[in-house]
Amino acid sequence: MIYPAESLSLAGRHLLDRRRFLASTATALGSVALTSLLGTERLLAAASPLIDPAQPYAPRPPHFAPRAKNVIVIFCAGAVSQLETWDYKPSLIAHDGQALPGGPAVTFQGPSGNLARPQYEFRQRGATGKWVSQLIPELAALTDDLAFVHSLTSKSNTHGPAENFLSTGFALDGFPSLGAWTTYALGSASQELPAYVSIPDPRGVPQNGSNNWGPGFLPAAYQGTPLSSKHPVRHLAPRGVPLAADQAARSLLQRLNAQHLQDHPADQQLAARIASYELAARMQLSVPEISDLATEPAHLLRAYGADDAANPTKAAFAKNCILARRLVERGVRFVQLFNGAYASGGELNWDGHSKLREQYDRHAAVLDQPAAALIRDLRQRGLLEETLVVWCTEFGRMPFFQKGAQGRDHNPDGFTCWMTGAGIQPGVSHGRTDDLGQKAIEDIHPLYDFNATILHLLGLDHERLTFEHNGVQRRLTNVEGNVIHQILAT
Repeated sequence: MIYPAESLSLAGRHLLDRRRFLASTATALGSVALTSLLGTERLLAAASPLIDPAQPYAPRPPHFAPRAKNVIVIFCAGAVSQLETWDYKPSLIAHDGQALPGGPAVTFQGPSGNLARPQYEFRQRGATGKWVSQLIPELAALTDDLAFVHSLTSKSNTHGPAENFLSTGFALDGFPSLGAWTTYALGSASQELPAYVSIPDPRGVPQNGSNNWGPGFLPAAYQGTPLSSKHPVRHLAPRGVPLAADQAARSLLQRLNAQHLQDHPADQQLAARIASYELAARMQLSVPEISDLATEPAHLLRAYGADDAANPTKAAFAKNCILARRLVERGVRFVQLFNGAYASGGELNWDGHSKLREQYDRHAAVLDQPAAALIRDLRQRGLLEETLVVWCTEFGRMPFFQKGAQGRDHNPDGFTCWMTGAGIQPGVSHGRTDDLGQKAIEDIHPLYDFNATILHLLGLDHERLTFEHNGVQRRLTNVEGNVIHQILAT
């Protein structure tokens, strides 16, 4: 049947125009050719890794030569005050007790009070002469080795969404964590241990719990495995089953699975499930060995503070730090080490709203010696040259106290995190907040930039590391992010 031109759509009538048709064809052919060339040169923006479902943890090449092989993230939950730790503000001392001109009348938890000086003395450290707080003297002694970013910003002033934003690049739940993206891209150097391990604080899990190490919409194989010196992997071995019987059952199951996979070679879910079972079987041998700190010498336990009988929380966190070192020694790609737990009025984490000095005295005693010992131990073993150590928190604190309290409210507009180790230029302080430490005003970096820099050091281009979800090419940094080159070693 022949249809009159008037009955065709506008697009259909355009196709009847020979000149337009030929022009569109030429453009399309050119686009196909360009796409082919870009694909051959690996220059397309979307460059998802090719993954064998039967070997989801197999090592995969990065986009370019990496500076770091492993990452340890020390995540201080509860929002550590930059004004009591890393960001020295003498103007805050000069204006102590005064009202902030033009300041907000109300912040996250209520009315604002007057400006409050840092609650700890600052003094200059090392060859750089950087001013750092006495709150964390052991970490302060390492100042010359650290690269500070003083001008970070977050998209949320609420702990849960802000933890999400730091860990996943999105304030909402359901997005992959930084460690999951890393494992998805690079696989693992160890086939006996999880590629990604999350170590909760001895006092509990952070505010948003497993979302900080979850896979989001990535395959479940890339989620973090939570374990610690206090709570090893649960259900690793069956109870009441003799070892010989367990091994015989696993051997039979392996043969049956292999036969079924041979009969159904396109069943990717089955291949992934078999791979997870095989990893679990290998972990039955490797995890108990790596979690047993009895082989560590007494002098090392003492250096970390793992033998501190007077402070069991500190001793348990110190053991977690030793576990983190042992994991990267054995090829675990990404370790997330939490200091501080869930919201508790600041009793279990760094959320210092009302009794900041009293609570920070306790929290710093848990963090300082073990974290500093971890960095020193990595350096002594030659591991710091290939391991990136990141210290972070979800946002900062206001320069004034809350009205009627001795603590500071939430501040997402300017705070400090730092990195050290592989690929980092030591002794750098980048970015700046205003004279009172309230807002970032120079070289402002949203947390997208911080995460983009971590991926860059692992040899990954944050714009090319993507995964299609619901028709959208998703990435850790959404549609933003710039590498902070100013803190990288030349």
